[in-house]
Amino acid sequence: MKIIDTTAIVTPEGTVTVQVPPGIPPGEYRLLLVIDEQRIVLAKRPPLKFPVDRYGPWPEDLSLRREDMYGEWGR
Repeated sequence: MKIIDTTAIVTPEGTVTVQVPPGIPPGEYRLLLVIDEQRIVLAKRPPLKFPVDRYGPWPEDLSLRREDMYGEWGR
């Protein structure tokens, strides 16, 4: 016997699709479905705040080409 703890979405038509773990061969199986009476409510997560460093404008003659950065070793 395998126990699968997962979350499912019930469609307005009343259907549910279940993804089983690998290793279960195709065929008919007896399933026991327990539905919790409380729906899962996902909390809205605030946007991520990444640090930003300001160094001013880039030099006019800045080249980020590999050949310019590494010279003959630019492979």
